[in-house]
Amino acid sequence: MFDFICFPPIPWMSENQHYSCMGRNLSYIPASIPSSVHTLDFSFNFLKHLQKTVFPVLPFLQVLDLSRCHIEHIENDSFYNVRNLTSLILTGNPVTHFGLECFNVLHNLQRLVLVDVGLTSLQLHINNLTRLQELKVGTNNIQSMTLPSFMSTFTRFSLLDLHANNISIIKSDHTAVLREIGRNMTLILCRNPLLHIEPGAFKDIYLKELDIRSAFVSLNAQKGCFKALDGLSVDKLFIGKYRMERKIEVTDPNYLDGLCSINFNELYFVQKEFSMSEMHVFKCMVNATKITVKRGYLHNMGYVPFHHLKELYLGATSLSAIPCISGIHSLEKLVVKNIIPMTFLGVADLPLLRYVDLSGNLLNLKDCCSQFFQRCQNIRHMNLSRNSEIGMADKPFSGFDLLEVLDFHHTKLHVVFHFLEGLQNVQYLDISYTSISFSNYMDFHDLGNLTVLKMKGNSFRGDMLSNLLQNLKNLEVLDISHCGIEKISRTSFKGMQKLRHLYLSQNKLMVLDFLVHPDLKQLTSVYVDKNSIISISLDVLQKLPTNLSVFDLSSNPIECSCAHTDFILWIIEHRGILEQPQNILCKTFSASSDFPATDFDIDSCVYNTRLTVILLICCVTAVTVLSVVAYRFQFYLKYCCILLKGYKSPKQQECSYDAFVIFSSYDEMWIMNELVENLENGVPPVHLCLHMRDFEAGKSIASNIIDEGIMGSQKVIVVVSQHFIDSAWCRFEFELAQSWFVMERNANIIIIILEDVEERKTKKVFGLHKHLKKNTYLKWSRDPLSNMRFWIRLRKAVIATKK
Repeated sequence: MFDFICFPPIPWMSENQHYSCMGRNLSYIPASIPSSVHTLDFSFNFLKHLQKTVFPVLPFLQVLDLSRCHIEHIENDSFYNVRNLTSLILTGNPVTHFGLECFNVLHNLQRLVLVDVGLTSLQLHINNLTRLQELKVGTNNIQSMTLPSFMSTFTRFSLLDLHANNISIIKSDHTAVLREIGRNMTLILCRNPLLHIEPGAFKDIYLKELDIRSAFVSLNAQKGCFKALDGLSVDKLFIGKYRMERKIEVTDPNYLDGLCSINFNELYFVQKEFSMSEMHVFKCMVNATKITVKRGYLHNMGYVPFHHLKELYLGATSLSAIPCISGIHSLEKLVVKNIIPMTFLGVADLPLLRYVDLSGNLLNLKDCCSQFFQRCQNIRHMNLSRNSEIGMADKPFSGFDLLEVLDFHHTKLHVVFHFLEGLQNVQYLDISYTSISFSNYMDFHDLGNLTVLKMKGNSFRGDMLSNLLQNLKNLEVLDISHCGIEKISRTSFKGMQKLRHLYLSQNKLMVLDFLVHPDLKQLTSVYVDKNSIISISLDVLQKLPTNLSVFDLSSNPIECSCAHTDFILWIIEHRGILEQPQNILCKTFSASSDFPATDFDIDSCVYNTRLTVILLICCVTAVTVLSVVAYRFQFYLKYCCILLKGYKSPKQQECSYDAFVIFSSYDEMWIMNELVENLENGVPPVHLCLHMRDFEAGKSIASNIIDEGIMGSQKVIVVVSQHFIDSAWCRFEFELAQSWFVMERNANIIIIILEDVEERKTKKVFGLHKHLKKNTYLKWSRDPLSNMRFWIRLRKAVIATKK
């Protein structure tokens, strides 16, 4: 037994509060679980037989999940050591035996879940569970909803879930206990094959919620059962079908008439029935206060004389027009979200209407918006986003003095001069992606109470921001991302002392000096990702708002060099506030070689600075300076002498070799097995000059490099690897060859990249980094196809000028 078998998976909970052993193939409860645990998830394990010794003493355990643990037998006193449970979940266990008193020790149990455990009856021995609030027994084979008589004393009982059982008939005596409970209770009967309900079975019963979706064997049975519910009062009624069921054609337009027998306030309806003729869907809903048609096949909706309707939600239907609901004086909220294009002729005389959401209906409106909402002066929230096209009339929001939220995002707008005039109370405005081109006439002068402004995905003419935002003193959130902004004036945010969140992503900004404006000291988050920022000056960094906790600089072309060490150091030291610091990359000549700015070697810059200071100090004494220079650069002086000697001795004979190979001795195996084998043994053969084989014995290495290697070969092949970079002789040979061919005005150097080398390390070899940027090089690969292409290209490059 190991302590790590179960673990606390939720880091924000206090220690030993929540332990999970889910799906670990355990056949016992680990004794290592601390006694202080409150929640234990032991689902998807193996506990076939529950008895008293199965559980260790866990006096504080409140929630126990034993779902799908293959439990077959539950003996009396099985839960004695966990008797303070408030929630017990036994879902999906094939229980064949319940001890008569197996649950009675759980005096504090509030929630019992026995879903899919093979129950055939509700006559459970739970008489001691007087604090029980929820009983979930769905997906069993229960045929009667008759509760045990003792449950009439369960004063806290509020949920009975009987979904997906086999209840087909409900009689008056089946609901006797339910009637005695007489409190706000939720009853779930969905997905039962209801065939008959005895009239009066639910008389004088009040339910908080009743879910009878997909609970009837036929439409005729549904109609009859609805009528039999006469006398039932329910606050929220769920009817209709589930999404996965196909639509059903009906011939009776009054198939919902039975609803008139039920007294309900709210109705949630998923309609799968359709008819080629008009259906009287809402006839029995006139007294409802809230109607939600989540999905339906309504082709039209005529006038319905709703008496108390406060909220109407129409989801994905077949309506071609937003229904006429004018004159419903009680209506407070209207939501229409269709899946096909709709027309809208407007609504009127809705004095209490506060919330309007007509988003996503592909509406095409002209002369919006006052004429579409006449005598609806109390509207606070208006959402017309994700529609096709909306044109603005003169003073389009006249009469909307109380409007607080206005949303047009992803809708093409045709605006007029001062189209936002008169919206003094608007606090939230979203005009993102509305094809607006902001110019001088676009004025937010009246929006003094605005706290959130979203203008993402539009365009600005010139430096419009400097004048556009001047009156927004209460603005807290501003989003002007993806607007093609190249520069922002320091005065653009003047007076915006409450601004806390600024979104400037996906623009073309290079300078962020506007962030140091004193009025922006309350900023807590700034997003400038995906701009053109190369660096930020130290002066700006030091004056950033002190409250800044989120700063997104990711996906900018950061230039990492010793000239910007202050900026790179700031990035390293402030990773705590940087969003996606791993995506703040140093840009190089190849996107594949970009690396995080936090990995930049600042120490090398410090070293170079210190070296410069030392050299300046050394200049005080000429002798010391000359000594240091002579000592430090003696290798290069010798190099210059040899180069000059070779240049003054022009070649008198033909080249002896096709190519001189510069490589590290550590790579000799690849040279002999690959390079020599493929070039010298190929057709035609290429004669290579290799230092360990072809240099003249007794002659200095430097002279051999000049005479035999560079002057005696048509071309030079340079095999670049990490060993090559680290080798002083390799660097010497490459620099010598490079200088020789520059004087000869002949670029006969062929670079082979044997293994990837960091870009900054290539700068250690004089001229190599520059050569790689300006000239095509070859890269070795072990892939067969790439390998074959590599040798063809190399042979062609070597023999191109072979005489």
